[in-house]
Amino acid sequence: MTEPADQTARPYPTLAEATRVWARVAALSFGGPAGQIAVMHRIIVEERRWIGDDRFLHALNFCMLLPGPEAQQLATYIGWLMHGVRGALIAGVLFILPGVVSIMALSWIYAIWGNVGIVSALFFGLKAAVLAIVLQALVRVGKRALKNNAMRAIAALSFVAIFAFGALFPLIVAGAALVGWLGAKAGIAAFAAGGGHGSVGGTHVADAGTLLGEETRIMPAGERRGALVAGLAALVLWLLPVGLLLALAPGTVFADIAGFFSKMAVVTFGGAYAVLAYVAQEAVGTYGWLAPGEMLDGLGMAETTPGPLIMVLQFVGFMGAWRETGNLIGGTAGGLLATWVTFAPCFAWIFLGAPWMERLRENRALSSALTAVTAAVVGVILNLAIWFAIHVIWREVIRVEAGPLSMELPVLGSINWAAAMLAACAIVAVFRLKLGMLTVLGAAAAAGIGLYLAGMTG
Repeated sequence: MTEPADQTARPYPTLAEATRVWARVAALSFGGPAGQIAVMHRIIVEERRWIGDDRFLHALNFCMLLPGPEAQQLATYIGWLMHGVRGALIAGVLFILPGVVSIMALSWIYAIWGNVGIVSALFFGLKAAVLAIVLQALVRVGKRALKNNAMRAIAALSFVAIFAFGALFPLIVAGAALVGWLGAKAGIAAFAAGGGHGSVGGTHVADAGTLLGEETRIMPAGERRGALVAGLAALVLWLLPVGLLLALAPGTVFADIAGFFSKMAVVTFGGAYAVLAYVAQEAVGTYGWLAPGEMLDGLGMAETTPGPLIMVLQFVGFMGAWRETGNLIGGTAGGLLATWVTFAPCFAWIFLGAPWMERLRENRALSSALTAVTAAVVGVILNLAIWFAIHVIWREVIRVEAGPLSMELPVLGSINWAAAMLAACAIVAVFRLKLGMLTVLGAAAAAGIGLYLAGMTG
C-alpha cells in the first residue's frame, strides 16, 4: 500500500505543470492499453497524487463503455476533470502526438525502403513477435472476460461468425451487446453481475490515500456547458470533412478512408486488437490498400512506438493513399486523415458523456451489455491471432467457400520454417520466459536480420 504522506487537500496543478506531466505520460505510453493505463496510474495517482483510486477507476469504467482507445480517452477525461476543455485537449492530443510522428516517419521509411532486403528482414522478425503478443492479449482478455459458460458461448459464436462466415465486426458487437442487455433485463445470473473493471494493467490498484480533495469536488455548471459545446464542436470537426469528401470526391481513396475509418470510430469496442482483423480483411480484400504481410508490418510499428495501438490505422491510411496517388504527400494526407477521423470522435464521446458518467456507470443493463461485448471480443481476437498465424507462418493461403461458409486456410506444404521457428521462440519468450514486449520485439527484429544475413528467410 502506498503511504499517504500528505493528507492535506491541495489545489489542482497548474495547466503548465499538468502539460509537462502529460508529455511524460505520452512518451512512456508503450505496451498497449494495459501498460499505458498502468503508467498513467503510477504517475497521476501514485506519484503526483492528483486524483485518487476511486476517481481513476470511475473514469476508467466510463471509458470502457465507449468505442475507441480507452487509454487515450482516460487521459482526456482526467485532463478535463482537472482543467476543463483545455486540459482535456492537451492531455488527449499529447497522448497521441508521439505515435502520430513516429508512425508517419516509419511509414515514409517503409514506403521508400520497404523492399530493401535488410528492412524486409527486420519486419519479418517483427511479425513473429507480433503474433506472440496477440496471443498474449488473447489469454489476458480471455481470463478476465470468460467467467461463465454464457460468456464462453458468446466468444465461441463470435469467433465462428467472423472466421467461418465473414460476419461484420459491427454486427458482432451489436449482437453481443443485445444479448447482454436482454440477459440482464431477464435476470439471468450469468449476465446479472455486469462485470466491473477493478484493476489496472492486470493488478489491483493500490490505495493512494486521501489526495487533492477531488473526491468531493463538484463540477461547476459552466464546465459542464463547456464540455457540451466542445463535444458538439468535435462532432462537427469530425463529420464535416467526411461529408465534404463523400459529397465532392466520391470513389476516391480519401473518401474511402474518411468513410471507412469513421465507421471504425463508432464500433471499436474492446480495444484495437478486437477491430484489427476486420480492418485487415477490409483493407486487404475490399480496398486493396495493403498486402496481408504489410498489415502485420504496420502493427509491428504501432507496437514499438508510444501511443495507442490503434495508431496502426494511420499506417493503413498512408499505404492506401500512397498506392493510389503514387506519392508520399498523398500518403501523408491519407495517414493524417485516418488519424483525424479515428480520434476526433474520441474527444466528442468524452466531452458529451463525462458530465453524466455516474448515471451511465450505475446502469446495470448497460454494464452487462459491455460484459457481453468483451466476451465477443475474445472470439474476435482469436480470429485475429489465427489470421496473423496463417499469413506469417505459411507462404500460400486458399479461400474455401461453400454456401455461407467462407474462410482462409493455409496451404500446408507452403510452410515457412524460418518464420515458424521464430514465432515459436517469440511465444516461448512471452509465455515461458515472461520477457517484456519491447525486449521480445527487439530480439525478434534482430533475429530476422540475422536469418536474412544467413540466407534463411527466402
